[in-house]
Amino acid sequence: MGASGNIPTGLAPYLVGMVVWRIGLSLGGTTGYAINPARDLGPRLAHAVLPIAGKGHSDWGYALIPVAGPAIGAVLAALAILLIGV
Repeated sequence: MGASGNIPTGLAPYLVGMVVWRIGLSLGGTTGYAINPARDLGPRLAHAVLPIAGKGHSDWGYALIPVAGPAIGAVLAALAILLIGV
């Protein structure tokens, strides 16, 4: 048994990877795996700056989500860990 109860120690990283993979599969088509700021913000900045003929807008209304979302999620997870006392 692992430190987390009924989950074997080697299985926990695999399960976390599967959660990330499922999020990517469910949202990847519309957001381009925007759960990673580096995969969203960098290309969005390049798209806004580079002179590409016939390009659309860079959709800056959505740009804050992949940048602020992981940071807010990390803070909430840390607070949950402190409250649970793991």
